[in-house]
This record gives sequence, structure tokens and C-alpha cells, in this order.
Amino acid sequence: MKKISQVLNWLSSLKIAILLLLVIAVSCAAGTLIPQQESNQFYYDNFNKNPFLGIINAKILLLFEFDHVYTSFWFLFLLIWLGLALSVCSFRRQLPILKSALNWIDYKSPSQIAKLSVAQTIVTNNCAKSLEKIKLNLKKQGWNVKETDGRIAARQGVIGRLGPILIHLGMILLMIGATYGSLNGKTIEKFLAPGRSIDLLNNNEEKGLTIELQKFQIERDPQGRAEQYKSIVNVIEPNGNNQSKEISVNYPLRYKGLTLYQADWSLAAITIKIDNSPKLQIPIKPISELGEQVWGTIIPTNKDGKNQILLTVDSELGPVNIYDNDGTLLTKLIINKEEKVKGALIKIINIIPSSGLLLKHDPGVPFVYLSFAIILIGGSLSIISTKKIWVLHENEKSMIYIGGLSNRNLSGLSKELPNLISFLET
Repeated sequence: MKKISQVLNWLSSLKIAILLLLVIAVSCAAGTLIPQQESNQFYYDNFNKNPFLGIINAKILLLFEFDHVYTSFWFLFLLIWLGLALSVCSFRRQLPILKSALNWIDYKSPSQIAKLSVAQTIVTNNCAKSLEKIKLNLKKQGWNVKETDGRIAARQGVIGRLGPILIHLGMILLMIGATYGSLNGKTIEKFLAPGRSIDLLNNNEEKGLTIELQKFQIERDPQGRAEQYKSIVNVIEPNGNNQSKEISVNYPLRYKGLTLYQADWSLAAITIKIDNSPKLQIPIKPISELGEQVWGTIIPTNKDGKNQILLTVDSELGPVNIYDNDGTLLTKLIINKEEKVKGALIKIINIIPSSGLLLKHDPGVPFVYLSFAIILIGGSLSIISTKKIWVLHENEKSMIYIGGLSNRNLSGLSKELPNLISFLET
């Protein structure tokens, strides 16, 4: 039993809790700085030449699961450890403190009053009448008063002792919600062109919601830089019910536990005509060798597939750059303009942008929101000082002894006490 008690004391130690919080905070910082949930090859390509902090290469990073910090075994172990420490602390320290605050303590001798943090002695002509006045004044000031055989005990702010317990409960619930969300949540990033859709599967691997992009718009500044992206999306249920809403950066759509973010933009295709051909919608892909936001494709100008040209574009507004095989810029075509290129008449009809949508389903969010509410309530209650006052008298000496203590703001109680008895006759 002694060893168990020592282990519990160690678990409920404030130093251990602070150390765990620091380690978890550092781990979260690492998870923020290191890209998460990427392929192994991504880490070998990026961290072998430039190790994290100069010492952590891809092999070490993958070995210690820094590629998925928040679901790694050691991070979950830290959360469980902290949750256990908070639980033990609540049961072994905070609950007894709350229970003690709820118990009435009966001080019977002046010497006990004199030992309190704040104490005062008053000479009075009528002890019984003075005690009654003190009792009524305490009740008037919102104190909870108990009288026993001419002795008065009063307390105020006992609810403040509930604050630390609620904070611990909220933190435990926060860790449960975050862990549950990390293990069971899903994140999908998809680029959709207007008119395209994505089907989501439910827990039974059956077709659930359908997300359809109705319209996508990019707002640009006078210099042509993208400032805001807006999508009008339809959320269609299996029964046919649908909801349409505009989303943009920082203004997501929340629907039955699903959060749909406007995350990015891209270019999906170029619609062109070559000579007398019908409209051709040609997909384009990013060309990182030409720039960060450059998309393009290679097309032939002859029916035999020869005489190829490269089309590149960096904006849905155009223009479209056309290059020869050797990289020579042949021309720049704006939308709805046509021009002869290597013997073929080419016309740009339009450039189709695509919306980068980020879909997140996090079942732990309700727990996280509830935990924050509990923590805020607990923090507010913790500010409240728990104060206690005792009053007793000695008829033989016509003396009244009054004293009190407070878990915080003792100077406030020392100023409040004289005001509570200032009306007494001396």
C-alpha cells in the first residue's frame, strides 16, 4: 500500500503535470513544423539533405513516427499519462479540498481564532446583540452562515473550489476528443472543376453525401494576384435532398459533422479549337519546372500526332503561351482569339479553373467544444476566492473574537473584515 501511495503521489505531482504539458507542447510544435501524413518518399526527398533541426533525418523521423505525430504511440501515451495524472490529482487533492470547503468547522476557543490569517478582537457592551448584528450583516452581504451555541461560522465562494476540478475534467475531455478525432477522423483534399462532383462513403462503405461544385470564382487584385476564392457547392443526400451554399477562404460549410473548406485553386483544362475541329477540352497539369503556378499540356497540330506544341497558362484569365519543341515562344493567345500556329488555326475558347476543396470529418469536435466550455467555466470559478469567517464571544470579558482565512486575496479579506463589523459599538 505504501508503494501504491507513493506512485499515486508521484502521478498527482504538479511537477509531473507541468513536465508532461511541456513535452506535449513541444511535440505539437514538431507536428506543426513537420508535414504530416505524407508518403515515405516525401520525407526521404526533403529531410535527408536538410535534416529537421540539423540532426533528424528521414530515417529517424519515420522511426519515431514524426510523420504522424498526433496518432503516434508515444504521443497517445503522453496524453493517457497526462489524463491519468489529472484524474489522480483531482481525486487525491482537489476533491478532498472541495469536501473540506463544504464541511463546517466549529472553532470553540479564542486561541483558535487568534491563529487564523486574519483575526480581530472587539470589546462590546452586549455580546448577544452584537453577534446577532454580525450574523444579519453577514447574511446581507451574501455569506452562508451557521450558528452553533452562540458561535458563528460563515463562508463565501465555496463554488470556487469546484474550478480546478472542472479544469481537469475539461482537459481530460479535450484530450479524449482530440485523440478520438485523430484516430477516427477523415480528411479529403480534392480539386473539382465546375459541374464535377465527389461521392462520399458512409461508415458502411455505402454511398453517402455527394459534393457537387456548381460554380467557382477567383477574385484577383489589380496586379492579377489571387485574393479570394469562392465556390458554390451543392451537398446532395442519398434521398435527393440538397443544400446549396457559397464557401470561401475562412468561411467553410458545416453540414452534419462534415466541414467543407475552400482551401486552394488550380486550373483544370483549356478549351480550344484547332482548324475546323469541334471544341476540345484538354486537361492541363502543373509544370513545376516553369514556375510555382504554371499549368500546361502538349498537343499536336497535325492529325498524324506530329508537329507538337506546348501550351502553358498561369491564370484562368489567360493568356495562353504557345511554345515550339525547342522552347521558343511562338505566340500568346488571349481568350476568344485565334491565330495560325505552325500551319494550324488555333482558337482559345476558355480556361477552366478548379476549386481546391478540403473535406474534414472530425467526430471529436463536439467533445473538444464541450471541453473548452467546461475549461472556461472552471477557469472563471477558480478566480472566486473561498473565504471563511468565525465569530465567538466571552461574556465574562465582554469580548468578541472574529477571524478568517481565504485561499487567495487574503489582503482583500483583511480589508473586508473591518467593514463587516464597523457598525458594532465599542
